[in-house]
Amino acid sequence: MEAAAELAQRLRAAANERLAGQEPLLLVAAPLLALLAARAVHAAAADVADRGLRTVLITLAMAAVKLVPGVSGYIAAEKSKVVEKLQSGSASSKKDLRTELPAVGIPDGVIGDLQALKDKDVRWQGKCSGTVYIAGSESEGHFSLINKAYSMFSHTNPLHQDVFKSVAQLEAEVVAMTAALLGSKEKASGGQICGNMTSGGTESILLAVKTSRDYMQSKKGITKPEMIIAESAHSAYDKAAQYFNIKVRRVPVNKEFLADVKGFKRCINGNTIMMVGSAPGFPHGLIDPIEELGELASQYGICLHVDLCLGGFVLPFARKLGYPIPPFDFSVKGVTSISTDVHKYGLAPKGTSTVLYRNHEIRKHQFVAVTEWTGGLYISPTMAGSRPGGLVAGAWAAMMSLGLNGYLESTGKIMEVSKKIQKGIDDISGLFVIGKPDMTVVAFGSDAVDIFEVNDIMSSKGWHLNALQRPNSLHICVTLQHTAIYEEFLKDLEDSVDTVKANPGPISGGMAPIYGAAGKMPDRGTVKELLVEFMDSSC
Repeated sequence: MEAAAELAQRLRAAANERLAGQEPLLLVAAPLLALLAARAVHAAAADVADRGLRTVLITLAMAAVKLVPGVSGYIAAEKSKVVEKLQSGSASSKKDLRTELPAVGIPDGVIGDLQALKDKDVRWQGKCSGTVYIAGSESEGHFSLINKAYSMFSHTNPLHQDVFKSVAQLEAEVVAMTAALLGSKEKASGGQICGNMTSGGTESILLAVKTSRDYMQSKKGITKPEMIIAESAHSAYDKAAQYFNIKVRRVPVNKEFLADVKGFKRCINGNTIMMVGSAPGFPHGLIDPIEELGELASQYGICLHVDLCLGGFVLPFARKLGYPIPPFDFSVKGVTSISTDVHKYGLAPKGTSTVLYRNHEIRKHQFVAVTEWTGGLYISPTMAGSRPGGLVAGAWAAMMSLGLNGYLESTGKIMEVSKKIQKGIDDISGLFVIGKPDMTVVAFGSDAVDIFEVNDIMSSKGWHLNALQRPNSLHICVTLQHTAIYEEFLKDLEDSVDTVKANPGPISGGMAPIYGAAGKMPDRGTVKELLVEFMDSSC
């Protein structure tokens, strides 16, 4: 002990002698500067770890290039040209917008004006990927039924449960019926599945992420939350991350274009609050390995959200019809929440979705309760306060009118047509189907032609498909609208491929050059700026 004390004293004396000649200000500033430098190095290392060295270097290089006189202005001008191209004529219609109330109301002309505007919409019947999921005309059959249900309850608001008790009951029944399709009756679910209706898949996802964040904070004390998603997961998770200050760890998909479970496991750390699995994923219609992700979630005590926004009203019925559907719902151990849209294959009016939780302990973290407001005590279950009761009634009417037999019938039709489309695409020389579609989304690319040029030709024939990236591809989300004209789709697709083969290169007014350039552009920040400029000028 004495030797150690003596050594410490000698070291202290040597340090004081060495520093005696230094400026006092320098002695104070040096540790602070060292601390700042260390923090900068740590931040840079973290940035490289998150985005990769290549991305960071490209970002820095672009920032430096923009400092060169004239370059920033040139880039801005080129971005304006691209935005104008993306708008494709929408700017002209924006100039005709009304900006003031009419001096005198026009009650007799309102409906006529609405019809005139509606008549200018694109013809969507049968030629849109997804978009409209109900078959037939909007003035008859199932359309007419849900429209009538909506009009009966268009004045109601679930916020006022004491007044509109009917709507509260309708919402509870929609949630319970949806939960029953997704495993709530199975013993493995725990028997406490609960949830709420929302305005759509994005709100359902936002709520599930927010709830998982707050639940894990209360359970583990996590204050710097992270979530793990596959690069095929819906962009709504990025939106949730921005809204709720959550770090995203994005994992590349495997060779089958599915979530890479080993990659997920490598990303789990003490700040991980949740993982996301899709059933199916929007881009390629493939079901992630939910069981394996559930095992990971259980092992590490974190949340697992399953995105069933597309599959919730197809997969349960496809399984009953004998299609090989892997496990995806609350019967899987580790699944803590599920989002599923009623306004897609549930054939309900637009603006209806559900978010479900394994138990009430988790769901309680979804609610916002305010006790100090002068307006009184306040609590709200979802992001919106006031909500349209008409949509709740429309969803209830859709589910009750169709029943199990109706959904089995519609699922049988769209699954059969999806398989025919998949086979038809496989038979077209130069095209290939991406992965092995589990459901009603069929994605396809090409090793012979520019697939975006094919898309431009298809657009000229009235088709509206989804353009994808990594790899460059297209997809069609098959609905009841397609069951009568899928052969026309395949014929037009084959003709479009042949046209591009015979005359490669962009067509006048086509979007292929922009899509192609955006996919190859290494500076993703510039692509992001383009999207923001486009949106700002479009709404």
